[in-house]
Amino acid sequence: MKENILKIILLVAALATLALACKPRAAAVIEPLKTTVKHADWTRNMVLYEINVRQFSQEGTFAGVDSALPQLKELGVNVLWFMPIYPIGVQNRKGELGSYYSISDYVGVNPEFGTIDDFKALVARAHEMGFHVILDWVGNHSAWDNPLATQYPEWYAKDSTGNFVSPFDWTDVIQFDYTAEPLWDYMVGAMKYWVAEVGVDGYRCDFPGLVPEEFWFRATTELNAVRPVLMLAEDEDHSYLLERAFDMNYAWAHHHLMNAVAADQRRPAALDSILQYEMRRYDPESYRLRFMTNHDENSWNGTIDEKLGDAQKAFAAYLFTVSGVPLLYNGQEADLDKRLEFFKRDPIEWKETELRPFYTKLVHLRTSHPALRHGTEGGSYETLKTNQKSVYAYKRVKGDDEVLVILNLSKSPVTVALKDGATAGTYNDLFTEAGVEIAQGQKMQMEPWGYMVLTK
Repeated sequence: MKENILKIILLVAALATLALACKPRAAAVIEPLKTTVKHADWTRNMVLYEINVRQFSQEGTFAGVDSALPQLKELGVNVLWFMPIYPIGVQNRKGELGSYYSISDYVGVNPEFGTIDDFKALVARAHEMGFHVILDWVGNHSAWDNPLATQYPEWYAKDSTGNFVSPFDWTDVIQFDYTAEPLWDYMVGAMKYWVAEVGVDGYRCDFPGLVPEEFWFRATTELNAVRPVLMLAEDEDHSYLLERAFDMNYAWAHHHLMNAVAADQRRPAALDSILQYEMRRYDPESYRLRFMTNHDENSWNGTIDEKLGDAQKAFAAYLFTVSGVPLLYNGQEADLDKRLEFFKRDPIEWKETELRPFYTKLVHLRTSHPALRHGTEGGSYETLKTNQKSVYAYKRVKGDDEVLVILNLSKSPVTVALKDGATAGTYNDLFTEAGVEIAQGQKMQMEPWGYMVLTK
């Protein structure tokens, strides 16, 4: 669904954030965000996994996802985010099967995937196995042939001639007009249906900046009255959404910066700059979503291999050990090396690769170490000085728990020494499972895009 203009908007917003983050500190004027959002207890230790039902299995059904739950449990992820599962509009449809984000019924299920009973059973089984489940919610627009457009045309935006309006170049959808207050009742009611009747645990909300913040505050308040939920905003530009309505938003600028470092367009030190900026900009209790890819990035902008190449593992080690909530897109652990089609069937090829055990180690590290928890329950973050500009080193500490990370973010081998004596001691290497002695000034050889994740 995200094409052309949307990509430009997101990129411009991310670059603006990135430019501010990388200014000298004295020159940056930063208004710190304060939040009143109370996170559900279960959100403190999340690793999200995004599921594209159409492409997840050869069947492209809920049953295809259900049969894979044991493998996802072994991987260690604990929150399953389902891309939209609702019926897709036919009028002005894009491609063979249409976009998931062109919704013709907000309380229905796409027959391509199965029935409502199939999805209820899938949610119940996921809960039994310890997962939480969130749904994609599209509040800004509907399909042209959603019955709401006929029954309540006053709920939609119109041009000067009285015709429905498509946002941007999304010609398969029409935009709602939230000055129509009954629309709020309908939308909140539909969101409550999936939580109360189907059992979902929250929402990833598509492009929420085009919907009034007051709506999201009302929706979150009423949903939490049913059951504590997770609310994720696909947004970074409208950070005020985190003040009252959302637990988490996308770290878009951070994502683009990782790609720039991998392409040797930015220095690794810029990563520390943007993290320091976020610490000053965002409330410590606000969550940021960290990702190397997602459905938009994969389909429209390129695969991880295209964007990061040999740097993937180094950046994965980084992404799973800095503050924020990590995301895996389905197939990432199977070396998804193609851009999945968006408007037709294009099943993932589930290959056995070294990436599955690699990501399994990182996910379990993330969920088992108090220093890596989210928000104020997580550990401190300290950048460590080294003798190499291409090496980025830092540690996370909470009580007796310590995670030390050393990354060679370059395509050249280096000899690196840490200059900070506070890191001295004996550690366990996550990937080799060997003991490692670290001492101030000790020289270590690191391969191109090398990574060390050490625990005490």
